[in-house]
Amino acid sequence: MSGSRSDAKRPRILLVDDDATIRVIAQDHLEAAGFQVVTASRGGQVLTRFVEERPDLLLLDLQMPELDGLSICEQVRSRSEGEHVPIVVMTSLDDVEWVRRAYEAGATDFVTKPVDWLVVTERLRYMLRAVALHRELRRREARLERIQRIAHLGSWEFDLEAGALHASSEVRLLYGLETSSETLSPQALLDRIHAEDRPEVQHAVGRSLRKGAPLAIDHRVVLPDGETRVVRAQGEACLGEGGRVVELAGTAQDVTEQKRVEERIRFLAYHDSLTQLPNRRLFSELLRQSLAQARRRGRRLAVLFLDLDHLKRINDSLGHSVGDELLQRVADRLRSCTREEDMVSRVPTRDASPTISRFGGDEFLVVLNEINVSEDAGRVAGRILEVLCRPFAVKGHELVVGASIGIAIHPSDGTDVETLLSSADAAMYHAKDSGRNNYQFYEQSMNEAALRRLQLEGELRKAIEGDQLHVHYQPKLELGSARISGAEALLRWTHPRLGRVSPGEFVPVAEQGGLIHSIGRFVMRAACAQAKAWLDHGVGPVRVSVNLSAHQFAGDGIVDTVRSVLEETGLPPRWLELEITESVLMENEQLAVGALKELRQEGIRVSLDDFGTGYSSLSYLKRFPVDTVKIDRSFVRDITTEPEDAAIIGASISIARALDMKVIAEGVETPEQRQFLQERGCDEIQGYLYSPPVDAESLAELLRRDGTTDSA
Repeated sequence: MSGSRSDAKRPRILLVDDDATIRVIAQDHLEAAGFQVVTASRGGQVLTRFVEERPDLLLLDLQMPELDGLSICEQVRSRSEGEHVPIVVMTSLDDVEWVRRAYEAGATDFVTKPVDWLVVTERLRYMLRAVALHRELRRREARLERIQRIAHLGSWEFDLEAGALHASSEVRLLYGLETSSETLSPQALLDRIHAEDRPEVQHAVGRSLRKGAPLAIDHRVVLPDGETRVVRAQGEACLGEGGRVVELAGTAQDVTEQKRVEERIRFLAYHDSLTQLPNRRLFSELLRQSLAQARRRGRRLAVLFLDLDHLKRINDSLGHSVGDELLQRVADRLRSCTREEDMVSRVPTRDASPTISRFGGDEFLVVLNEINVSEDAGRVAGRILEVLCRPFAVKGHELVVGASIGIAIHPSDGTDVETLLSSADAAMYHAKDSGRNNYQFYEQSMNEAALRRLQLEGELRKAIEGDQLHVHYQPKLELGSARISGAEALLRWTHPRLGRVSPGEFVPVAEQGGLIHSIGRFVMRAACAQAKAWLDHGVGPVRVSVNLSAHQFAGDGIVDTVRSVLEETGLPPRWLELEITESVLMENEQLAVGALKELRQEGIRVSLDDFGTGYSSLSYLKRFPVDTVKIDRSFVRDITTEPEDAAIIGASISIARALDMKVIAEGVETPEQRQFLQERGCDEIQGYLYSPPVDAESLAELLRRDGTTDSA
């Protein structure tokens, strides 16, 4: 086995000669010099032996029967495995013509007979070392070419003196040029460069040739089939005598995919991935540019801040995939209804085309450049509202959304990006507070209101932890018995510095600031604890009503909250009533209805508050888990003077009766209103005619005086 390893390291020579004596002598000398030797006696045997033995060198006699040495050279060289094997011919002839013909046939070298084997073995050893070096060079060149092909990288040299451009095969492929010729015309390569990039490339190359500066430039290449690629050329100058540039050498690499990735990363950094509109960062920068241009020209500019209505309801009920597609459709419509010079952002571009920006989940921005008067912005806002109100067909659903739009004008409402956006945002919230699906222009009072909201939110957080919040109760009167049938729990806030703060002011702040859950639990616990205390002291019993906001149904914890409060206070469920508005049922219908059904099964009553003021119809009542319909005070106020209001109340009472529901009217302030409602069959009333909201002790006095012992 050791012999096999030793043989594997020894060069193998195929010796071909028809003279047996010469073969024996040559084999002895060659093996003594460290070579492996295999032999052939006739020319016809050579190709077979060559394929079998795969020799490192072929040593053959020129003159042999059957097939002479010249023919053997030609046949060996015609085979791929014999292309680089050194061939040494032996000849006793002194004819130079035979030697020339041997070289033409593919011989590497020759020796003359009689052979000086000491000299020949050294020549063969040197020749094999050269072949090994050449083989390693070829291997490295092949490896380099493979690496360059994988990296789409090639090398080139520009010889100034010869005016010749030498380029690797990969460079030729990059530029779509012939791969066969050894040199290229610089003009042929230049012609492949995109016409728009050509002057810049010529300038960069010229600078390197004149000053010896490094070359580094990206440029486009147009291939013969019309495809455009991006090539990065890098090079350095080679200096000759006197510091003169004599050659420019370097590399060329296809960076098309890298550029595409860079462009994608850049796009994602400045655009909303869902709608492909500019994002907040890009929009702010482009708005800054628009403001600078407006200042130079002395022109007005408007920012429209859009907030979509009811997107959360769609996401909650139909899923975010539907909501995402809806946002994409909204972006498309916004693009379609803005002028060429406007910017719409979920984000803007540098030209005058429309730019729309998506600023947040359901917020979009539009910049109107160079408006003549403020009313122009109002007309655009009206057009946007009209377009958005048309139904959207999304995944088999027909969806309708509106928008609340705030408008701020440069320079009157702000001269910088932050101020304009803040003003437009304040106007948008005013549009929401004004009933949604409308637009409002910014006014200074809105900032004051916004500051007031921030102040209230901070103070309200302290009030929850302190002793500033308390609950009052407004009694409900049963018309048939003229006795108290229940009481609505109403939150009151008395601030040590601000004084009494209206619920109409601080409840929306609590909802927007995420405080409504804490406040709602506070009211429910206080009301249930008070009702239990009345029971324990023999006052009443009386059912307490607690208002629930839509925000308390946003999660799935309302049922657990109610159960927890009842368990904590010990109040039987039948003495608790939950008052909800139409918006609760319409915005979170599936969630709210399921929760209310579960609570009703435990004996808790449900009342539909402010009925008729929302967007539901009386026919929806049969689907909702409701025990009582509460007629809004806006209808009660004019029932004795307005036939329409009287008709609405009469119809509401009739339908509620048909559905086995009770009816209570709120805001009753005159005996005439009470008389009207009693004649129409209304069950209960609530209002200042009997009592305003009072504290717990005052209500207890009313209950004692009334002698209420309701056991419903």
